[in-house]
Amino acid sequence: MILIVDDSRENIISLKKVLEKNNFEVDTASSGEEALKKVLKRSYILIILDVQMPGMDGFEVAEAISGYSKAKETAIIFLSAASTNIKLITRGYSSGGLDYITKPVDMNILLLKVKTFYRIYEQSRELKEMQKALLEEIEYRKDAERKKDEFISIASHELKTPLTSVKGYIQLLERSIDKEDIPTVKNRLYKVQDHIEKLNILVADLLDISKIESGKLKFNKKYFPIDPLLDNIIEVMQQSHPDFKIIKTESVLQNVYGDDMRIEQVIINFITNAIKYSPGTNEIQIIARLCNEKIYIAVKDFGIGMSKEHQQKVFSKFYRVEETSERFQGLGIGLYICQQIIQRHKGTIGVKSSPGEGSEFYFYLPLNADQEENH
Repeated sequence: MILIVDDSRENIISLKKVLEKNNFEVDTASSGEEALKKVLKRSYILIILDVQMPGMDGFEVAEAISGYSKAKETAIIFLSAASTNIKLITRGYSSGGLDYITKPVDMNILLLKVKTFYRIYEQSRELKEMQKALLEEIEYRKDAERKKDEFISIASHELKTPLTSVKGYIQLLERSIDKEDIPTVKNRLYKVQDHIEKLNILVADLLDISKIESGKLKFNKKYFPIDPLLDNIIEVMQQSHPDFKIIKTESVLQNVYGDDMRIEQVIINFITNAIKYSPGTNEIQIIARLCNEKIYIAVKDFGIGMSKEHQQKVFSKFYRVEETSERFQGLGIGLYICQQIIQRHKGTIGVKSSPGEGSEFYFYLPLNADQEENH
């Protein structure tokens, strides 16, 4: 918008008419004091400012405007009849003016100058937007690189831990076998098996994220009943975690179209996390219900929960909640993989949680998803 400041109503009307005819938005002020009030309330791209006005003259107005942070990028063109007065022209530039037009105003010259300032403004605005986008991209890449380095460090540690444990238990097994201590042998074999399973899960996650990044994660979709799948998962997980009660609170009899093994992978991840982040509790609920042509599946725990801030980021790649990263192991990719799987099923995924009250991780799957070609 352009602000015309002139104590002559006739000048204001003629300038306003020409500028509006050329599709410029125009505001007016009949004194320096009025102009300053308007500049405080709104932003202007250009101010056409008469030099010789009663009260505050144009130079005083320009000097005052230059002190407003809001108006630092506003261009000022002075209007003056005193074209030959070098001192006036010099004062005009020193007080913040960028150009001069003499009276009587040549409207063609005025329009050329106004269009030039508008073009410069647009180019400056675009440059700033590009600068901002570039800085954001640099910060994003720095953050991604930092997370990648952190992930490699964590992954190395997470992979090394079960391998070290397996090696230690095998050495102990050798001694127990020599002593023919069968109960101890069985116990240590169980522990070896447990660590190998942890290692297997870590390697599977690493392979999955590699396939996701390269677009090669395969899906074998078909119609399958969701309820028996939940029953099988609960049975297996209950055997692995006998200290926890895994209770299915509702059932869904409908079939769903998708990759049953990948959906199972998501639910097992939810349950595993629910157990991991619920120290001191012993119950997990599995919820399955029909909601507006969609199936809602959720795993609810009564553990440590999380804040709103973490809920927004927990499905991001490599994200780990800082407050829990020292207490609980993990690569920070499991939930990211779950999100990718559900999105490939045209579903949505999320979490409802409160610190200290537990979490409910859930996903929705459409009942009548298109049977698109497998990728």
